Amino acid sequence: MPGLYPVTFGEVELLRDLDRQDGWVLSKDGVPQSYVDLQDPTFLEFEYVRLMADVIDLLPEGPLSCVHVGGGACTIPRYVSATRAGSRHIVIEPDGLLVNLVREQLDLRSVPKLKVIVSGGREGAAKIWDETADLVVLDAFTGATMPVELATAEYMGDLARILRPGGTLLINLADGKGLAFARRLLATVSGTFGHVALLAEPGILRGRRFGNLIVAASRTELPLELLTRRAAGGLTQARCVYGEALTNFVAGAAPIKDGDAVMAPVPPPAVFG
Repeated sequence: MPGLYPVTFGEVELLRDLDRQDGWVLSKDGVPQSYVDLQDPTFLEFEYVRLMADVIDLLPEGPLSCVHVGGGACTIPRYVSATRAGSRHIVIEPDGLLVNLVREQLDLRSVPKLKVIVSGGREGAAKIWDETADLVVLDAFTGATMPVELATAEYMGDLARILRPGGTLLINLADGKGLAFARRLLATVSGTFGHVALLAEPGILRGRRFGNLIVAASRTELPLELLTRRAAGGLTQARCVYGEALTNFVAGAAPIKDGDAVMAPVPPPAVFG
């Protein structure tokens, strides 16, 4: 049912999509966190989620073993299960009451082979065995802000430990004018993974407005040409930045390490109305 629901860390709102009978938005503090269509999990409302799906679609065929840091309404696990039957998921989500809400109201039980670890991102990842994941998705936010402790070199090393040698890491981050946080996060990821790409709408990449950027990283080559075409063919004609262009984007920014005094960017009030 639509409405406000108490969760472990505050309150969330469930909103029905008036244009799609089974579409739902999960929102917290006025910030949309997840969108799911209960009858069609391949329908992705948010463009940045579509960019993540573009990367996933280009991974080798067959079921995937996935770890998701940050649960929300579990949009990406639902998508992967719908497009790659037999996939397995471990979702790390610190808000146990939110997990219960999504199970009861948004039919999370219908997603096969999905296990939830109620834990913070650092503690939850530490429980995952070495080299067991084909895909790790880091999409964890407090409101509209990415927790800095999940953006450090030490944490990237732990995520690399979880991934199989040919596995892929996907990160959703948000940034605005100047993109200082994005540059430092890209420097951090590049220190652990030899192959990195950045995807975002042109206006966000130029720092003209606050929005989401997607990082794809691997220890093996990424399908960059196909990814560039996929991103450009979407509604927002997103760009894929890699190689020398990505080096220029990072512009010598320092990696983020545990204990660094780094402020994750906060969106201007006008972004979410």
